Amino acid sequence: MFSQSQHRPDCAAKQEERQRKLDELPSSFFEACTETDNKVLDLPLSELVQRHNAGLLSTASILNAYGKKVVSAQKATNCLAGVMIQEALVPKVPASPTGSDYTQRPTPLSGVPVSIKDCIDIEGYDTTVGYSSKVNHPASSSAAIVRLLHDAGAITHVKTTVPPGLLGMETSSDLFGRTSNPYNEKYSSGASTGGGGALLACRGSVIEIGTDLGGSIRMPAHFCGVYAMRSSIGRFPCQGTLPPVPGLESVATTCSPMSRRLDDLEEFWKRVMEMRPWEYDHTCVPLPWRPINLQETKLKFGVVWEDGIISPSPACRRTLKWVCDALEKQGHEVVDFSPPSIAEGLNVGFQLCFGDGGAGFFNAVRKDEKLDPVMLAVKSLLGMPLWLKKFLAMITRNFTGDEVWASMLETLHLKSPAEERALVVSRDEYRAKWYKAWEDEGFDFLLTKVTLVSAGYMMIFNILDYVAGVLPVSFVDRQSDALPKDFMKSAEYKSMGLISKGAYSVYDADKMHGLPLGVQVVGRRFEEEKVLQGMKIVEDALEACGRKFIPREF
Repeated sequence: MFSQSQHRPDCAAKQEERQRKLDELPSSFFEACTETDNKVLDLPLSELVQRHNAGLLSTASILNAYGKKVVSAQKATNCLAGVMIQEALVPKVPASPTGSDYTQRPTPLSGVPVSIKDCIDIEGYDTTVGYSSKVNHPASSSAAIVRLLHDAGAITHVKTTVPPGLLGMETSSDLFGRTSNPYNEKYSSGASTGGGGALLACRGSVIEIGTDLGGSIRMPAHFCGVYAMRSSIGRFPCQGTLPPVPGLESVATTCSPMSRRLDDLEEFWKRVMEMRPWEYDHTCVPLPWRPINLQETKLKFGVVWEDGIISPSPACRRTLKWVCDALEKQGHEVVDFSPPSIAEGLNVGFQLCFGDGGAGFFNAVRKDEKLDPVMLAVKSLLGMPLWLKKFLAMITRNFTGDEVWASMLETLHLKSPAEERALVVSRDEYRAKWYKAWEDEGFDFLLTKVTLVSAGYMMIFNILDYVAGVLPVSFVDRQSDALPKDFMKSAEYKSMGLISKGAYSVYDADKMHGLPLGVQVVGRRFEEEKVLQGMKIVEDALEACGRKFIPREF
């Protein structure tokens, strides 16, 4: 006898639960924001905390303002995985980080609404990671960052949507549906923290706690016109976070915040470090916040224009050029940089991620559960006999010269323990090449584009474990960012590899008009304070030349 799949019933039950939680909210949450609400929404993080601690602003009034934006954001983008607003009105009882006798701490995040990506444990709530198989399995304890947030006085009011297993180019699942871009519903909000990116753009939260393996907070920040910074492994508390590939340490997933404003992102980082996160998470490095001021310093920026896989689109190229020009006008040194082969590094990283043959990712997927097209392609490739892949790689090299795709075909397969250890050695050798190249050039920061359809420019810094932040710069313009006429017939297009051609096949400046565009500012390991300063220098330079990014209001 064949048993009926539980997939559809679990998806329906989860969506009904979400809707029920929304319907139970007070009627005021479904009204337009008042002038008082807007004043609350406009408060920077530091002032919000000050007023809440002083008793000048109640938790109820904060949630009334942000709750209205949560409701409208859900209606516009479908960004919520769970609603905890009613529960957030009940004060949390602080708990000791290690279970010993509790000593009252300051509350540096008092009254700050913080949304949580649905791969981070909150006691009593499901952590679905986008899989229907994880419905009705509430977490028995909260993640380290959630416990820290509650002790610091933050308000965790919603969980945000993710794609199944956190891997994919779009935040879409059978479990929650598709999360759209607030600027254009026909386009993606990015992945895998696409729910958080959309919610922030709609002003439904001050901070989103997301995770990042291949750009999972930085891509949505780029797509949605908000801010994000991927930290080095061990700087931000990650215990209690479910990664895309459990047990993968060679290219580890980091837990990191996103925000609506750059000053809020820096302030949040400072205040989390004040809470001594290493006392909540044994994997955290005991490294306090180190203030740095680079405002009067002339800096050296290296610019990575090409990754050897996908040529930058006109929109992304223009955005990066804007930043370079603005920095040069402020007296900073900006030079082109050709790094060690990014394709080589990505190839090693992809092999490490799927060295288990995809078991860590695909085992939780139910038979009738839809996956992102990219992950379906990966599954198909992993399931293909190795001899066939090697044959296809040879054909690809001989007839197209596409080394990137050929290398992917012949290397992405189940690895033995010895092969996996050899790959870790290759990764470390690759990291050493980058270290030497950076030292030889004497860079303070790197600048890269953030492409509309590929995570390559972002995942490479996960492989290197470098700190990388994304900030919004501009919007796609249908005139200045259009492809040349007959571009698809040009020699430039014909010389592209399969991956690059695939990316350009969906690029349309006219249809993408008005979508946000960001750039990535990169520093080295454990340079979180410095990268935040670098992002501020970029933002200030753009403002000085009349190109300040002004987000749309939703």
